[in-house]
Order: sequence, then structure tokens, then C-alpha cells
Amino acid sequence: MKHSDLKTYQLLLPVFFLFVLISFGLVIGPVYFDLKPFPLEVIFLLAAVFSATQLMILGYKWHQVQNAIVKKIAEGFPIILIFFSIGILIGSWMISGTIPMLVYYGIKLINPSYIYVIAFIVPIIFSLLTGTSWGSIATIGVVIIGVASLAGVDLGITAGAIVGGAYFGDKMSPLSDTTNLASAATGVELYSHIHSMMYTTLPSALIASIIFFSLSFVYPPATEVNSALMSEETLTSINKLFNFNLLLIIPPLIVLYGSIKRKPTVPVMLLSAFSACFLALIFQGYSLQDLVQTLLKGYNVNMAVWESSVPENVAVLFNRGGLYALNEAIFFTFMVFIFIGILDMVKAMPTLVNIVFKGVRKRWALIISSLIATAVTNAFTSNQSATSFIIGDAFRSAYDKLKVPRKVLSRSIEDYGTMIETLIPWTASTLFVVATLGVSYADYWHWQLLSILNILVAPLLAITGIGCFYGEQKKTKNA
Repeated sequence: MKHSDLKTYQLLLPVFFLFVLISFGLVIGPVYFDLKPFPLEVIFLLAAVFSATQLMILGYKWHQVQNAIVKKIAEGFPIILIFFSIGILIGSWMISGTIPMLVYYGIKLINPSYIYVIAFIVPIIFSLLTGTSWGSIATIGVVIIGVASLAGVDLGITAGAIVGGAYFGDKMSPLSDTTNLASAATGVELYSHIHSMMYTTLPSALIASIIFFSLSFVYPPATEVNSALMSEETLTSINKLFNFNLLLIIPPLIVLYGSIKRKPTVPVMLLSAFSACFLALIFQGYSLQDLVQTLLKGYNVNMAVWESSVPENVAVLFNRGGLYALNEAIFFTFMVFIFIGILDMVKAMPTLVNIVFKGVRKRWALIISSLIATAVTNAFTSNQSATSFIIGDAFRSAYDKLKVPRKVLSRSIEDYGTMIETLIPWTASTLFVVATLGVSYADYWHWQLLSILNILVAPLLAITGIGCFYGEQKKTKNA
């Protein structure tokens, strides 16, 4: 049987089953029946079993289903490698003293009273230069969340600001992979795509920065906590764990250089990590065994045998990293790819997009349809790369037919694709944020103001026609 022979309801059934599982397992059950939320791994595993069973009933062979799953896992395996590399990177930066040094001086230099807006702006700069939101969150983001933790400010707001800033810089950077993918998938010149995104993302960023600045007065540092944690005793404790010197900035510089030069992500991260390991052995008082354990299971302040008492807040901040740090995210990613692989076998998502939105006739309705389709596709694929090409292929001809410039389509793919990934609890991006910053999804998502504002601004521009470049189509036609 070919996927074209399947009925519409047969394509919809696995997606509907997943929707029911998510609705009951994460919303209805916990709210109305006092049940514990279903683990997302189990939800996607059950959805995958249902989908595979359905296809086999329809005549597909198990080896076909298995090959589709293996193919999808192979396509997504670079994400797994990045997860492993991030864990090693954070652990090595901890034991080398790189992150502790940045936190130490960050405490002295950053005014906690304005840390929310700082947490938004600094990752913007880093992501603009490097083109990587994940790299920004895993490096400067970890430093900022550390300073916030010791300053006694709201970690949910801080994490939301970090993530928003990192994703804004990522979207505006010509070095970003998602920016280049959205441009390529729609046949739009890169800088035209970036220019188009400014109409939705820049106003959202300006409003978000004003709100984050205002939140400093609404949720200020806890005075009693701040006076204790920011005391000289706490700084002295950090200083006793590590020996600081200027060479410890080498690992971040390697990541920065590799990102700017667009070197492969995993090799750059591993090179940075092993440079940090070398610095740890030279400058820090930890043994080779401590270093190996850090790479495997993360750094632990108990390794500092010369320091009998370490403040709990310092231990919570520094005890992290290692190969197993993101094991939950990695395992869940496998479950998602199993389900997505089965859907991809019958090209369910692009087929459904074409079926659902083929009747759209108005320009504003077409743009909003592409926004909705992007959000749904990304939510069910957890893969912005796949989303870019699925939506690009599905909507390009419709945009051309209604004379809507394709750079509006490329922008829409990012507005409701890249930008909302960290608002969906089961995406790889959300799992990465939670594992890296150590802040739960429930605590940060409603403070990810950039994406929330972007969700409102994008359809507003579609309805009003502002920033939709209809005039350019007329000029092109007259030319």
C-alpha cells in the first residue's frame, strides 16, 4: 500500500490519538482526577505503538515500519550527539573553573536589581555573534542563571529572559542554522528573510525588554537572601573551590570562534571541553579521577576535599554537567523520533497540511494558516528543520498564487516554528533548556515573553497587512 492510498481519517488517527493522550495525561487527568501527569516518554511510546499497529493492520510490514523508525533516528542523531556534547561541555567548564570564574565576577559586576533585562540582552549579543541559541543558553545562560541563583532573584523570570534573548539573537543572525533553513526551504534570499523577521520579532523584543526592566521593580532580589548569598563569605567559598586566571576564558573563546566560523558544532564543543579538561589539570586542585567522573556524571563540590563546608546554594549551582546530564532529554528524543518516523513513513504531516488548508483564498487567512500549520507541524515533529521544508513545500505555490511575498512565509515558519519550540513541553529545545538551566518548564514558559508576544504580533500584522510587502509584488509585476 502507498501513502497516497490512505484515507484522510487514517492519516489523522495517529495525530488525534497523540492529542488525546496529551490532553488526558497532562491536563484532564491531573486537573480533574488528581492523577499524576503522564510521562511524555510514555505518551509518545504509546502513540508510536498505536501508529505502528495501525499501519500493520493496513498492510504494511514490520520491517518497513522499523526501517522508517531507524531512518528518522539516524536523521535526528546529530541532536543526540549535541546533547552528549553539551553535558560534557558544562561539566568540563565547571571543573576547569571557567563557569565558576564567570559567575564569581558576574556577581561582583552585575547589578541584581536589573538582572532580568540583563539576562535578556546579553544572550542576544552572544547569539547574534554565534548564530546558536543553544550555545548561548548553555554558556552565557548558565553563567547568568548562576548569578541569579546566588542573588536570590526569580529563576523562572531569569530563565525566560535568557531563552527569549538567545532565540531573538539566533533568528536575527545570518549564522543561524534555522534562519538559513527557513530561507532555503522557501527560496528566499537570506537577508530578505532576516529583514522580514524584523517586522514581527523586533517589536516583540522591544516590548519584552521593557517588561523585563519593569519586572525588576515587581520581583526584586529577596533582600534577606541577597544579603546572605552575596556576602563575602559566599564569594570566598567559590574562590576556595577554584583557582581563577585569564586563561580560563579559552574554552568559551573556542566555542565563539567555532560558531562565527561556522565550524561543526560537536567537534567545536568537544575541543572546548577537552581544552577545559587540560586547564583543570593544570590550574585546579582536582585529580584525574575527579576529572573523569566529572565528564561521566558531572562535577560535584565534594571533590574539593580541601574545603570542609560548601554553602548549599553554591553546591546546587555547581553540581551539574557530565555525559549523563541530559539522559532524560536523550531518551525522550528517541521516543519522539520513533513516533515521527512512523508518521513520516506515510507522509502524514505534509498531506494533512495540504488537505486542511487547500481552500484558503484570502491573503491574511493564508498567512495565518501557514502560522497555524507551522505550529502544529513543529509540535508534532519536534524538528524545526523538518517543519521548514514541510511548510515551505506545502505553502509556496499558494503564496505565489495570492501574490504574497515568500519572505512572509519564511518569516511565518520561524514565528510559529523556531520561536515557539521552548513553549511546547516535549520539544528537544524545551528539554534542553530545562536540563541546561536547571529551571522547570512550569517555572519559565510564561516568562518567555519574546515568543508569547511574537505569537500575538505575527497574526496581527497578517490581518492589518503591515509588514507583508504587498507593494513589492506590484512593483515586481510592473517591472
